[in-house]
Amino acid sequence: MAWDTERTRRRLLDAATAEFAAHGLAGARIDRIAQAAGVNKERIYQYFGKKDDLFAAVLDTRLRASMDDVPMTGIGADAVGDYAGRLFDHHLADGVIPRLVFWEGLERGPSAAASVARVQYQEEKVTRFQALVPGVDRATAGELLLTIVSLVNAWPVLGQLDRLLVGSGTGTGTGTGTGTDRAAERRAAIVETITAAARSALERVR
Repeated sequence: MAWDTERTRRRLLDAATAEFAAHGLAGARIDRIAQAAGVNKERIYQYFGKKDDLFAAVLDTRLRASMDDVPMTGIGADAVGDYAGRLFDHHLADGVIPRLVFWEGLERGPSAAASVARVQYQEEKVTRFQALVPGVDRATAGELLLTIVSLVNAWPVLGQLDRLLVGSGTGTGTGTGTGTDRAAERRAAIVETITAAARSALERVR
């Protein structure tokens, strides 16, 4: 029976995603990934190369899927705020992308910025984002998108700061609310902030 290459790659990517999200690049172990995927670890080197390349493949796969899962639609400040809210929902439910992006920054920062594939992905994302804010230049659109990504990715992995600065209550720091309440509050705060920033950027080009 022929070896199902695509299925094997998917199993390896899924296992590697869980491993990297939990342990980062330095802490991840190829043997654990291979065991979780039920595949000889030599397959990993055959399909993806070294561990750093496997991490890049995992993150690229997740990011590109999220761009399809959370499309940028509409025009104007409210559309930008809506996108930020939906991206928050996606990343909160997914839980993996924020962790991978933070691990990337800590462990792969310079090399990630030099990656041709990563640069191409980000350029495509900024280009799509510019369609939401007609007339806004590329640098300003990039700043807006960076703000969205920073806010959305930070909250799932910096829960200790949320508890220290805000508390787990209903926006008062009293600790009386539920996790669902707090997520809704944080989402609303992000949408409000991003909508205002986008409106300001659009007003400057009128």
